[in-house]
Amino acid sequence: MDELPPRLTVVTLGARDLPELRRFYLALGWEEVPSGSDGWTGFLVGGVLLSLFPVAELAAEASDGVLPAATGWSGFTLACNVDERAQVDGAFASAVRAGAEVVAEPTDRPWGGRSAYVADPEGNRWEIAWAPGARFDDRGALTSFGG
Repeated sequence: MDELPPRLTVVTLGARDLPELRRFYLALGWEEVPSGSDGWTGFLVGGVLLSLFPVAELAAEASDGVLPAATGWSGFTLACNVDERAQVDGAFASAVRAGAEVVAEPTDRPWGGRSAYVADPEGNRWEIAWAPGARFDDRGALTSFGG
């Protein structure tokens, strides 16, 4: 096969303080891969691996050693969609208890869903959302969206 298959398998966050970021995701109750350590770790989330990798090492591989800006929003978000509208508020509260920074409180959105935003200890933005029509398999992987 010569084409790029339409799948997303790994999202890697370049970590400035990997041990702290690792503790945060563990505090969420997410299961770490068996080979996880303070040098690299990952969490299997709904069929995608969320990988934490030292930012300098990631920069060496992915951007000729150029590090991203140390502060501020990077311009992208990660999302965790839940099964029901009311679950947004509980998941948001859980993330805040684990150490997430509040970015936007849960609210009903003009597109018909409900969502909130938090930031992990390094400022990576997570949207916690319920979207009408989103369907998931037993692992939590998205199987359909909309309609």
